[in-house]
Formats: sequence, C-alpha cells, structure tokens
Amino acid sequence: MSVTDREAGPLAQSRGSVAPSGTAGRLLVPYGQGRTRGLEADELGAHGAAMDRLVALGLPVVPGLTVPAGAAGSLCDPDTARAAVDLVEQLSGRRIEDTSRPLLLRLSASAPTEIAGLPPDLACLGVAPARADDLCALIGRADALYEVWAGTVRMIAEYALAVPGALLDDALLDTPTPRARVDVLLSLVAEHGSVPFPDEPAGQLALAARALLARWDSPRARRSRRAQRLPADLGVALHVQALRIGPADHSGYGTATSRDPETGRLAPQGSFFRGVRRSAPPPDTGEPLDRLAGGTALLEHSLLTLERHLRAPVSVDFEVRDDEISLLAASPQLRPPLRASVCLATDLARDGALGREQAVRRITPAQVQELLHPQLRLTGGEELLARGLPASPGAATGAVVLSSERALELAAHGTRVVLVAGETTPADVPGMLVSAGVLTGSGGIASHAAVVARGAGTPAVCGAEGLRVDLATGTVRIGERLLREGDPISLDGRSGAVYAGTLRVSVAGPPPELSTLLQWADGVRRLGVRVNADTAAEVDTALALGAEGVGLCRTEHQFLGERLPLIRRVLLAADPAARDEALSALERAQHEDFRALLAAVGNRPVTVRLLDAPLHEFLPAPGQALDADEERRAAALREANPMLGLRGVRLALLHERLYPAQAEALFAAWADVAATGVRPELEVMIPLVSLPEELASAAAYVRGAADTVAARTGVRVPYRLGTMIETPRAALLAGELTGHAEFFSFGTNDLTQLTYGFSRDDVERQVLVTYQERGLLTASPFAQLDPHGVGALIRLAAERARDVRPGIKLGVCGEHGGDPESIAFCDDLGLDYVSCSAHRVPVARMAAAHSALGRRGDAERRDESGSTR
Repeated sequence: MSVTDREAGPLAQSRGSVAPSGTAGRLLVPYGQGRTRGLEADELGAHGAAMDRLVALGLPVVPGLTVPAGAAGSLCDPDTARAAVDLVEQLSGRRIEDTSRPLLLRLSASAPTEIAGLPPDLACLGVAPARADDLCALIGRADALYEVWAGTVRMIAEYALAVPGALLDDALLDTPTPRARVDVLLSLVAEHGSVPFPDEPAGQLALAARALLARWDSPRARRSRRAQRLPADLGVALHVQALRIGPADHSGYGTATSRDPETGRLAPQGSFFRGVRRSAPPPDTGEPLDRLAGGTALLEHSLLTLERHLRAPVSVDFEVRDDEISLLAASPQLRPPLRASVCLATDLARDGALGREQAVRRITPAQVQELLHPQLRLTGGEELLARGLPASPGAATGAVVLSSERALELAAHGTRVVLVAGETTPADVPGMLVSAGVLTGSGGIASHAAVVARGAGTPAVCGAEGLRVDLATGTVRIGERLLREGDPISLDGRSGAVYAGTLRVSVAGPPPELSTLLQWADGVRRLGVRVNADTAAEVDTALALGAEGVGLCRTEHQFLGERLPLIRRVLLAADPAARDEALSALERAQHEDFRALLAAVGNRPVTVRLLDAPLHEFLPAPGQALDADEERRAAALREANPMLGLRGVRLALLHERLYPAQAEALFAAWADVAATGVRPELEVMIPLVSLPEELASAAAYVRGAADTVAARTGVRVPYRLGTMIETPRAALLAGELTGHAEFFSFGTNDLTQLTYGFSRDDVERQVLVTYQERGLLTASPFAQLDPHGVGALIRLAAERARDVRPGIKLGVCGEHGGDPESIAFCDDLGLDYVSCSAHRVPVARMAAAHSALGRRGDAERRDESGSTR
C-alpha cells in the first residue's frame, strides 16, 4: 500500500469497505471488488480482472474503479461521472482541487481479452486552464502536463464534441509547443464544438467516456475487430484511475520485467519516466530503474509475488508517488527470454510452487538446443547469400577459406574462419575442427561434413544452393555473387541461411539452472542417452553434457587427418607383406587411441564399431596417388556407388586381417586400462550386415582376437558382441542374427537411405526440399525418423529379436538419436538407449524425459477414462 493510501484513512486502506452509494454508484466497481460481486473478465475487462487479482495478492495498486462492459455507456451520464470522481477521491485519499497533493484522472478501456485496436487512454482529466501552470510548477518540469493534456483534449474534441478531425489536424500542424497546442484545441472547441470544454472534472470524465466509446464504435475499430475475428458488437469496460501529481524527483511511472535476459535471474529490468504518465513516452527519455528512490528493491517484492502467482516471467507497468510503488498493470511476458524461463522453472520448483516434473515440462528440447548454441542477432537488413540445409546448429562468422591447410594456417594466428568446400573428405577434418563454421555446396544432414561438424559442435550449412568453389582462382560463386578467400561471411546452422559480412553473434552459455533441470529430467526418463564419440576429447565433452556412455565409436574416424595414410596403406598395399606391415602400424595407432578412449569412458558402456567407411572417403583423389602403381590400385577400387559397395563387414571379409587387427588393439587397450582399476563395459559391433553368415564370420574374427590377447596378456576381456542394423534385410532377419548377437544398434542413417532408396548426400537438396514444399513429406527422413517405413522395420526387428533373445539390448545410434520426435518413437518401442553427437546429448536427455512424461500422462488419461465408464 502506498503512502497516499495510508494517509487516506481507514476507508481507503480497506478497499472492500468502499461501497459507492446511489443508483449511479452501483455501476462503479472499485479495483479488488469485482469478484466479490460475481463479475468476471467479460464484464470487468482484462484490465479490471487483472487489477482484481493484484489486489487479491495483497499488492499495491493505483486507486481506481471499473465500469463493467454492460454499463460502460452510463459513465457518459454526468451523475455517474460525478459519483466516479467522488469514489476515486475516496480511494486515493486525495482531492482534485487540493493544491498541495492534487489528483487528476485517467480513463482507459479494456476488452474481455488482450486485443489490438483499443482506444488510447485519456489522461489529465480534471485539469482546468487556470490550474495547469500550478500543477506544472509542482511537478517541476515545464510543459509536463500540457504534453499529455493536449492528446486528451484532441480526442474529446473530435469524438465527443463533433469538431472535425481534419480541422484539428490542420491547426496542430503549425503549433509545435504543447502549451500552444492546448490553447489552440480549446479555442477550436469553443468555436466549433457542440458544447464548450468543461472545467469541472465530472463533465470532462463524461465527455472522455463518450469519446472512448465513439472511437470504439468507429469504422476503423470495427475493421480491426473483424481482422481479429472478434464480434463487431464486442463490449468494453471502462476504467477510471487516480493520476496522482507530485514532484518529479519523487514521482513518475515506468515499465519493468522481472528477469535479467542475459542471466535469467530475478533482477528488475526496464525504464523509469519522470512526470505525468503517458501512453507512449518519447523515445530515449527513460532512466534506468536503479535511479528510482530506493532502487529496484521497490519492485522486487511485487515481481516475485507475481511470478509465483502467474508462474511466468512478468511485465508490469507501475507508478511511483512519494517514493512508493503502485502497480498499473501486470501480465506474463509474451516472449520471455529463454534464460529467464529456465531460471524461473527451477526457482518455482525449489520453492515448492511447482513439482520437479512440472518444471521439466516447461522447457522443451528445442529450447535446450537454443541455449547450447550461439545465435545470429539479425536486424532485417542482412544480405542473404544462400540457403542450404541446417546441418549442425549454431551460428558463426569468419573469413572464407577454401582448404583445410589454409584454415589451419589462419586459425593458428587467431583468425576466425569458415571452411567453404564443394564437399568435405576425411583429409579436411583437421581444418574443420579449427574452423568457426563449415559451408558446403553438396551433401545433406547425414553427409560427412554434417556428421563431423555435429560431433565437433561446429555450426554447418550443407548443400548450399548455387555454391561453386574455384580453387584455382581462390573464389566462391554463390548465384551471381563472387566471394574471394578472406571475405567475411556468417552462417546459421539452425536455419541453413548464409549471409554476407560479419554479423553479431550471441554467445552461447546456458545458465547453471539448466543443469539442474536436466538432472531432474534424468530422474524422469526411462531411455538411456549415450554419445557418438570417436576420441577421448569428444568423450570428455559428452560426459560433461550428461552422456551415460558411448553408443557409437566409429573407428574409421580415428584415421582422419594426419592418420589417413595408415588406412590408405592397408587398402592400397601392393602385396601381402606390405599389407601386414600396414596392419601392424594400424594396430599400434588404434591401440593408443582405444586406450585413451576407454580411460575417458571409465566404468561406463562403450560400443566400438569396427571399420565401416565407403572406400571413396579413404582413397586418394584421381591424380593424387604417390606413384603410378598406387594410382592403378586406387582406380581399381573406385566404385560407382561407394555407399553400397565394399564397406563394413564386406571389406573385412575380403581383408581378413583387418577386423582381427582392430579387435586385438581394442582388447589389449582394455587390458591396459583395467590394470589401472577402470573397467569399461565393452561392446564390439559389426557394421553393415545383411547375411547371418557375414555376422558369424566376423564374430569368429573377434573371438579369435580376444583369445590372442588373452594368451598374450593373461586377461580375458569381458565384452558383448553385436551388430548394427542398417539394411532392410538385416531388420527382416533380426531373429536369425540374434543367434550371433547380444545387442543390436539401429544405424538409422543408412537404414533410411536403403529403405527409401535415397542417396543421403544428394536427395536432400534436390528432392527432399521440393517434396516438403509440395506436402509429400512433412520433414526430411534423415532428420526425423520415418515411423511408417523405417520405423516399421525397427519395430519388426525389435519384436523378432526379443522373441529369440528376450533380454537383448537395443539402441539407436544414427543422428535420429538426437531428434526429439525420433526419441519419442524409440521410447514407445521400449528401446534401451539412443546415441547422438555430443552437443545434442542435453537435447536428447530432455526429449527422453518429455517422452516419459507424455506416456505417463496418456496412461493417466486412459485410466481416468476407464473409471468414468
């Protein structure tokens, strides 16, 4: 309660005791009494209902009253207007004629809900020309009153006193000062108005009510209602508020939101304006809230109370009189900053206002992703160069570089770069890892560039339309625009947009409260969440983000960059002796990598997939072999369709020492790590199986490697053997494959490609975008798991596998493991875990929790439905 309320005596302090008398008085509802009279928002208006709630919460509000929608026209009657003036004087403890503590009135309108097109507020009702200068002197600012008063007189003149609007506009056009505008308006009313402008407050209020209602009934207002699909005869309530006048040093008005948008913490943000309250303060005239007498502490109690009541970040309009706060309006923020929503959810749960599960429900997986990645700050004036596929979320700016070597060179000197290529290969990985962003002209969201970028947490756009790279001239052509190496560009990996120049980027950094919410989400979800990680560094990142283990270690990714020659020597060996020598070098390198990986994993599950890569990713490009003999051998291995060629288990069956060498390196590394007291839960996975016989042969290689390591070290390594279900045939034969496998992991990238017959590197840009535009597909099946085709195969495989081996472990390790819709599908099937790139792990954790909560809610609704039958 404000100082003026306390000074007004018992009548004003107890709002419930204020009961207007007489017929006119019964039409007036003081703030806080609407509900006790059985009135709701359809009669009180949105503002009147909101003020009732504020009073019920014990918060200080500006004194005022509501004339309900059905009786709004009665305020045009002088008797009702006089009763309203008397009542507001009682509520505020001030009188309009008082020279030391003067009072004016403000009239506004509100509909049952928040809508556009309401008439503007009319303030400074009760001013008489003879008193205006004295009021300005009290405020301490010249023209403070006249600025607002001119707008009120202008609207009353046109809509209540029949002065033509064009006449008013012409007169004001040449009248720059507020004081002169009031004088001109009053003169026009005296000359052209239906009656003179009254000095008496009740007369002004009655005319103001007539003006507001006439404006509400104007053709323009009716068109606005039609555009919003509102009834043409929708009624409005009228609200009369006290406008208490005082010195500008201790009085004013402002707006505030409850939370700091950068930190999300409770900390009032907004502006404070000195002088008489107006609907639209002049721009750049506000002062920081900390200049309020008493600082923001004046607001914090009210904002905290409102947040607990509305369970949302809030926005308030407030008035300060005699250094005390009174609220004018309060509502949830329409688009609160995401950090504010996260912090509020945890605050409410900690305070007991929400359950932890309710807090988890309030933050979506998409919002988690938004918090984890930087975003471009767009203004609308950016130059769009191209659009591609959103391959890896986040935003980046940097200088264009056209090769991995140049990226490494510039990055070493601290330059932010964006690697631009037609497509990427394993040789480009070192440059990709130091780049701020990656842009390619071909490939989709399951392409090499996309997979590597997501694993590294690097923003990427793939398949950018019209992008052509000319290495000879060091240029990039995007449509008609020519860029040179070194030119700045910016990209948005969430939308697929590429812009010219260096744009502002918001720094990623979720508040600590997100970790708390994710921990609560972990307590809700059933589905496990693992990471697709190939190195110890990636594992460390993923564990920090909440991964429960490694669901896919792609051993071929350990041969990227400087280790590419190791696997290339194996594939291009001239004779068995050269191949054995190359395999020994490969085994030594992999032993080192596996030991670091397993040590990072600790006592958690880790699924290691033996080599599975299309040959074209490892063979030298034409003309880049070491010599003519190697070029001939490489040419003999090149394939027309390498994604369906010699890869996975097929390569291992033709190179019979390949998988044993990998498995021996893995088991020996496990023995080394176990000697330190760390015992990872090892799972060895055979890729791209279509025949049970393929799996049986590869399993024999792995068992032989385990025996070899046991004989050499004396350590019998515990492990599970499983396979990746990537081909439709493997899904159909899941029951037979289970005879050789203790777990299945569904490789949904390849399974989608082979089920649809889509080339994942080609169709996204050329086919899928058009399909989505035409409504043939609602989403790319490489981004969101197809539940009807690919999903049906997974469901069938899971059923057949469980029929043979009821306890078989089932997971998903394609990038669908990070998509919320796909995660819900996997949860419905009862799979054990999903696995995704490190920076999608928090998203997957939240998505799995939302899926569990959704399933629980469905079950509860079914139970309720059954009990009512």
